[in-house]
Amino acid sequence: MKEAATDKVIIEARKISKSFPGVRALHEVDLKVYAGKVNAVVGENGAGKSTLMNILSGVYTEYDGELLLNEQKVAFQDTTDARRVGISIIHQELQLVPHMSIAENIFLGREPLNRLGFIDYKIMEEKARTLLSKLEFDTDVRQKIATLRIGQQQIVEIGKALSFDVRVLIMDEPTSALSESETHTLFQLIRSLKAKGVAIVYITHKMDELTQLADYVTVLRDGCFINESPVKKIAVDEVVRLMVGRDIKDFFVKKQHEKGEVRLKIEDMSLQKSGGSGKFLLKDISFTVHASEVLGIYGLMGAGRTELFETIFGLHATQSSGTVFIDGKQVRFNSPDDAIKAGIALIPEDRKNDGLVLNMAIARNISLASLGKILRNGLLSETLEQKQADRYREKLNIKSYSSNQPVVKLSGGNQQKVVVSKWLATNPIVLLLDEPTRGIDVNAKNEIYKLIDGLAAQGMAIVVVSSELPEIMAISDRIITLCAGRLTGEFERRDFSEEKILKAALPSN
Repeated sequence: MKEAATDKVIIEARKISKSFPGVRALHEVDLKVYAGKVNAVVGENGAGKSTLMNILSGVYTEYDGELLLNEQKVAFQDTTDARRVGISIIHQELQLVPHMSIAENIFLGREPLNRLGFIDYKIMEEKARTLLSKLEFDTDVRQKIATLRIGQQQIVEIGKALSFDVRVLIMDEPTSALSESETHTLFQLIRSLKAKGVAIVYITHKMDELTQLADYVTVLRDGCFINESPVKKIAVDEVVRLMVGRDIKDFFVKKQHEKGEVRLKIEDMSLQKSGGSGKFLLKDISFTVHASEVLGIYGLMGAGRTELFETIFGLHATQSSGTVFIDGKQVRFNSPDDAIKAGIALIPEDRKNDGLVLNMAIARNISLASLGKILRNGLLSETLEQKQADRYREKLNIKSYSSNQPVVKLSGGNQQKVVVSKWLATNPIVLLLDEPTRGIDVNAKNEIYKLIDGLAAQGMAIVVVSSELPEIMAISDRIITLCAGRLTGEFERRDFSEEKILKAALPSN
C-alpha cells in the first residue's frame, strides 16, 4: 500500500529498531519526510511515534537502522547536533523551566550577551516578543512559565523551536492543550512554514487534523511501519483501521441507561478571583447530575470549566460560595479530603503534574488516594497494594510488564488509566473527568468512553469536561455550556446540535 511520491525527501529513516528493558519500541520502521509538506505520523499510544521522533531529533543516539539527510547518512550525537542541521522538536511533554521567564526559556543556553559578557535582557526580550507575535501571543515575556496555562506554555515551546533556523520541525501533539483560536493560529503558521520549504513532522491523535493540514500520513502500529500514503488518497476510516487493526464499526456506541435519583446538586456556585478585585471566575452556577447519567460540560478555554471542578472538589473553599448536595444531603467541602470522603473523585486535566507521581510505580500511584484500604496494623501492605494494582491493570487493560513499572515509562493512554484507577479505588459515587482523553490515541479514547459508559451503568454520576465538541456529544446524556464563568445553555441528548451548543458557548458580544 506504500505510495510512490515525487516530492523531495529531506530526511529518511530506514529499518529503525529500538528497544528498552522489557519493551521493543520500534522494529524496522521506515519513514520519509518530504520538504515543504506536513508529514503526519499516527498510531495508538505505544505505537513508537515519540521514540522515532526522539531518534530523528538526536534525543536517542543508540538504535539499529540508519538515518539519511538529503540522501546522505547521518548519526546525531545529541539534540544540538540535530539542530545544527536544522532539525527541531516540540515534545509532547513540555521542556520548560517553570520558574524562569518566557524569554529566558526560549533562549536558554544561547542567551545574547553584551560587550561585558553579561546577558543582554533587552535584546533577548525583544527577540522573544517578535517570535511570539508570529503566534499571536501578546504577553509579557518577563512572565514566569509557572504562571501560564498549559496551552500558553505550549505556544512558548513552539516559539522556542522556531527560534532555531529550522528545516525540519517535529511537532508531537502540538494542539493537545491549545484552544480553538490558538490552534487556528498554529495552523496558519504551519502553512507559512510549508511555503518556505520547511518539512513538518506532525504527530496527532485528532483525525480531523489529517484532512485539514496533512499532505502525507504514515501509520505505525505496535512499533512497526504499517502504511504511508498521500492524505488525499486514503480515507480517515481506513487510517483508523490501520492504526488499531480492526474496523471502525467496532468502536464506541453509547448505551442508554435509566437515570436514577439526583446524586449531585450544585446551587449558585461562585468563585471570586484572587487579589480582592471583586471579580468572579464563576458566577451563580447551578445544575444537577443523576445516578447513571453522564453530564457533559462544554466551553471555550477560560470559560471556567476546570475552576468549576476544582471548586466542587474543595480546592477554593475560602474564595467560593454556593451549596453542594450529595444524594439530597447538603455538604460542605473545606478541602479535597472532605470531597473524597463524601464520594467525589476528580480526574484532573493535567495528569502529569496533578494526577501522577511519574517516577513511582503503577501500584504506588493507584493506592495514593486510598491508602486506608491497604493498611494492616497501621502499616502499608505491599501484598494488598499489589493485588489492588493488578486488579485495575486487568480491569482497565493497562499495558505494562508489571505493577512495579514506573508510570513515566507508560504511554499517555495507559498513564490516564492509572489516574482513573487511582480514583476508582476510592469507590466514588460522583466522578468528575476534566479532559479525560487529551493526548491519547483513538483506541485508548474508545476504551475510556466504554469505561465511562460502564460506570454510568453501575449507577455512578459522571461529569465530563471536553474541548472536543464531537466527543462531548458522543458520550453525554445531557450537556451544559459555560462562557466567561456563567452557565449559558443546557441541552438534552435529543436536542444535541454542534451549531447550537457552540453558539451557547460563545460570548454574546
